[in-house]
Amino acid sequence: MPAGADPVMSPKTIDKACGESSSPAQERLGARLSIVVRVSSLLIVGGGKMGGALLGRSELAARHPGLRTVAAPEPGLLGHDGERLPGAVLAVKPEQAEGACRALGVTGVTRVLSIVAGIPSGRLESALGGQPAVVRAMPNTPALVGAGVTAISGGSFASSHDLAWAEDVLAAVGRVVRLPERLLDAVTGLSGSGPAYFFLVAEALVEAGVQMGLARDVSRTLVIETMLGSAALLKETGRDPEALRAEVTSPGGTTAAGIRTLEARAVRSAFMEAVAAATERSRNLQR
Repeated sequence: MPAGADPVMSPKTIDKACGESSSPAQERLGARLSIVVRVSSLLIVGGGKMGGALLGRSELAARHPGLRTVAAPEPGLLGHDGERLPGAVLAVKPEQAEGACRALGVTGVTRVLSIVAGIPSGRLESALGGQPAVVRAMPNTPALVGAGVTAISGGSFASSHDLAWAEDVLAAVGRVVRLPERLLDAVTGLSGSGPAYFFLVAEALVEAGVQMGLARDVSRTLVIETMLGSAALLKETGRDPEALRAEVTSPGGTTAAGIRTLEARAVRSAFMEAVAAATERSRNLQR
């Protein structure tokens, strides 16, 4: 155990906090709920890529000094001032979320920011007990480098102050937008899954460059810088993407020939169908 770490919470303690008897499955849950990080008045429960992204940002550490680790939520876990910790970030796997919330409810946590995919705020509220403020969030993987975008929505008991708290936490890893919870599935299909779409395009373009005779490292550099530059141009000018595309596409020119091929292969429609399919899958996961 690292110096200064809190005592490890055993699977039996987790079972007690969750109000369940011990079983092999629950003991495995206790083993997997192995990363809970306290940042002053903030707990990060579960870790994983997104939890790790939050932990790795100096902006968050600056706002919430005093980081130390414990094994899992413990009944009576106290803040530095002797009062129960008011806020937690839930970053566990979906099948662990409600059990973790039951354990957090026992500790006295009354405000939770969930970055768990597919679990509605109502289920988390029920697991926590009482009238907890739950804020759901859908981040994306560019958060790992502080360039993510996250949509948040408040549950039944979340106030504007709770949403502002969630924004403050998530601002450490990128932009934050507020939306009704009913739109989070669409966010999942667009920006949540979106990085994979861009990576697929990048993969195809790199390979195309190689086939046209470029060295792979050169092709990769050209593709990455073209994507970064295009995104910067789109963001900084505020212009519509179709207008910027038209400026590059001279009639009868090289770009027009490429765009014509993409349109013939229904690439635009394929992207729209991909977002629709990912959105529907997100909805189905909640049923």
